[in-house]
This record gives sequence, structure tokens and C-alpha cells, in this order.
Amino acid sequence: QVQLVESGGGLVQAGGSLRLSCAASGSTFRIGVIGWYRQAPGKQRELVAYINSRGSVNYADYVKGRFAISRDNAKNTVYLQMNSLKPEDTAVYYCCADFHYWGQGTQVTVSS
Repeated sequence: QVQLVESGGGLVQAGGSLRLSCAASGSTFRIGVIGWYRQAPGKQRELVAYINSRGSVNYADYVKGRFAISRDNAKNTVYLQMNSLKPEDTAVYYCCADFHYWGQGTQVTVSS
């Protein structure tokens, strides 16, 4: 009973920045962790970053120092700030609550 909607994707040049948003609705009190995942064509979906109910965060090695995950509990929204974007960051980015509820994804395309 959780619905997630991603937004903020788009086309950006290499080295640029983008901020993704994940708005949660429904039984949000049930959510213990929200993660950002991405999937590029022909590749498996992979974890980018997560934040749990205590505020603890974790990042994939390939985005450490470039991406930052944060939350606004009042808005039931989780953000992914992406800086120093690279063409290999091109993918559909998804947010996921408790490894079960998924959003529809938002496309991020980084041009070289």
C-alpha cells in the first residue's frame, strides 16, 4: 500500500548535475528503507544508494563523492543529488521502498 513516483530525470551534459525526487504516498509509516536503483539497457538493475528510517545512508562505490541521498520526512520525499555526471550514469533510475514497492522510473541521459 505504498506508491512511489520518481521525477527529475532528463538530459544533461557530462560533468553536469541533476536532482531526482521520489515522492511516497499511502502507508508511508511502514517504510523502513528507501533505495535508489538504476538500470541501463542490457544491464541488471543495481543499487545506487539507500537511506533508512534512522537516517543512515549508503552508496555504491562508483557514486561515492558524486551522489548524495537525502530525505524530507514532512514531504515524504527522498532525493538523489547527482553531481559530476558521467555518460555511464545513463539509465532509468527507480526508487524502491523496503525492497518491495517500486516507482515507474525516471530516465537520466548523460551526453558526452
